[in-house]
Amino acid sequence: MITYPSLKKGATIGVTAPSSGVPEYLHELIRLACSRMESRGYSIVCKDTVWTQEKAKSAPAINRAAEFNSLMQEEDVDIIIPPWGGELLIEILDKLDFDAMQPKWVLGYSDVSVLLLAITLKTGMATAHGTNLIDLRGADMDETTAMWETVLSTQKGESVLQYSSPMYQKEWQHTNPSPHIFHLTEPTVWKTTETTPHVNMQGRLLGGCIDIIRHVIGTPYGDVQTFQKEQIGNEAIIWYLENCELSTTDLRRSLVQMKLAGWFDHCAGIMFGRSPANQTVDGYTVEDVYQELAEELQVPVLYDIDCGHMPPQITFINGAFAEVELSFEKGSVRQYFRP
Repeated sequence: MITYPSLKKGATIGVTAPSSGVPEYLHELIRLACSRMESRGYSIVCKDTVWTQEKAKSAPAINRAAEFNSLMQEEDVDIIIPPWGGELLIEILDKLDFDAMQPKWVLGYSDVSVLLLAITLKTGMATAHGTNLIDLRGADMDETTAMWETVLSTQKGESVLQYSSPMYQKEWQHTNPSPHIFHLTEPTVWKTTETTPHVNMQGRLLGGCIDIIRHVIGTPYGDVQTFQKEQIGNEAIIWYLENCELSTTDLRRSLVQMKLAGWFDHCAGIMFGRSPANQTVDGYTVEDVYQELAEELQVPVLYDIDCGHMPPQITFINGAFAEVELSFEKGSVRQYFRP
């Protein structure tokens, strides 16, 4: 059974860095993001790890875990949003107290996605894959990103509908932020391996950054089979995945490993986000990868969806039941907050 936190008006946001912190020369970005959120009516609790970064992590794993555990148990903190992702969040998983976690949203993506997936698989509590805090520092939010508040305010038993973005960002321009941070210059086109322009998929959502979540296969933090049996009554799963840095052959190896580990058993479909990676190897393209996966699993594959490191992003809720539709290169995702 899936439990859903709920974002309330005037919520207190806990900011901690379970992966990478913010180096000193970028501290102004986090101050601005916190200020923007306060101007929108939120309270902010910013913890120590946010302000430090050394040797590819904000702090030693035991410190990061202790800070996250504290925020998850703190009754006055309603939602946790890390500043951004990073590289080594996986180090803290065996130091987290999953049994003591209070129902509250954790929102993020990239390296944070392995934390989100582990929490949902271990506890049955829904988690939110979407924007990070740094990208909320703009004067406003684009319409796709802005849906994070609506999605996280959805009540148990209700549903929420999101649409594919009109435009997406091809390249980051960190020194030239727009009013909503991103530079949305390219038309968004959702694609599919199917021969029809219409695709419909239904199932429970799970996913994240494939570079990261593949590393919990075979561990207590990646037990998809037990989750599927005990938490969602063997309902089908729709996977959403995004590739940050993998070549096509490494992506293929990762997907085969997932398949061999049973992650794609009872799968209703797979969605892949736009990616700055997917380097072709010896003529082997990412479209080849998608096509082979669709044929092997006999499920539809959608790609270039709004997910990952080429924003904006739809807010996907791990554990929610979703109805995903593609029609003539435009997509919609309706998520049902049902147990």
